Amino acid sequence: MISRIHAIRIIAESLQKNDLVVSTTGMISRELFITDDRSGNFYMLGSMGLVSSFALGLALLNPSNRVVALEGDGSALMSMGTLALVASEAPRNFLHIILDNESYESTGGQPTITNQIDLAKIASSCGYQKADRIENGDQLSVALTNSRNNPGPRMILAKVGIAPVKNIPRVTHHPIDIRDRFSNAVSNMLPK
Repeated sequence: MISRIHAIRIIAESLQKNDLVVSTTGMISRELFITDDRSGNFYMLGSMGLVSSFALGLALLNPSNRVVALEGDGSALMSMGTLALVASEAPRNFLHIILDNESYESTGGQPTITNQIDLAKIASSCGYQKADRIENGDQLSVALTNSRNNPGPRMILAKVGIAPVKNIPRVTHHPIDIRDRFSNAVSNMLPK
């Protein structure tokens, strides 16, 4: 098992300039923020469960950019119907990464049900092109490389531990600033 912050570092290292990332509320956005704050990151603040829907629309509207939906298992469970919609719309540029620690960590560590169900298998049965379940950093690196070279929609489900980063700050950008800088980043990436 890999720590979530280590997984986020590996993901951040794999990003390219024109990749767009939408990250879920809570610790995932906070850890992405301290690891790799960039204008191409959209931090969802207070909108648990909406990352995959938002990222799907973004991928459909921006087919020349890879769009990464980065969420936890709790968030993915809240919007499981979106898995079928992503598969149905089949955006080739969509990468769905779920960091699964089997808990709602940001709200106190209550357990989810992902110790009993496999979201990667659900994504496969919905029609994702590929859904990898990974357990360590090397597997994550390989899955990220493969996702770059093959069409989506693709999912990487990474089993991560609950290992909070001490004294981690909240995202310090104001929500309007997050919106505006992300919008500008997307606009600047559009083909001229």
